[in-house]
Amino acid sequence: MRSADRDAAFTEFVAARQTHLRRIAYALCGDWHKAEDLLQTALTRLYVAWPRIRHEGGEEAYVRQIMVRANIDDSRRPWRRERPTPDLPDRAGDQPTPVEERSALFDALQSLPEQQRKVVVLRHWLGLSVRETATELGIGEGTVKSHSSRGLAALEAVLAPQR
Repeated sequence: MRSADRDAAFTEFVAARQTHLRRIAYALCGDWHKAEDLLQTALTRLYVAWPRIRHEGGEEAYVRQIMVRANIDDSRRPWRRERPTPDLPDRAGDQPTPVEERSALFDALQSLPEQQRKVVVLRHWLGLSVRETATELGIGEGTVKSHSSRGLAALEAVLAPQR
């Protein structure tokens, strides 16, 4: 495939499918600006693979797969997990200090049964998904959900009176 033919075919595909692909990107990330970035990343990667993909006829499926994977990669970046908040918490003198809160949390975690403690730490401290936690511990996803629910309820019962 000549370079001019390659560029023309790619441009034609993008012109025909760009709006649809942008909507898919928005559905994946929920923000129009991020969707634009995601689509741009996907189209750049598609252009590189265009000669190979064009012969197979799976252009749209390939670009969707790129968008899904790029969105997952982007969401794993640490700065994407930060969430701004308009209100800063008040610090009253009668509230425990962060060190006291952490110590109380560690003590409460140690009071949990071993499996609940592992699930709570993996799910809510380290931020793993239900599936990742289940794989890590070698248990079922339903078991992860029930241990998580019971563990959080126990932690709330222990820590609530201190607030």
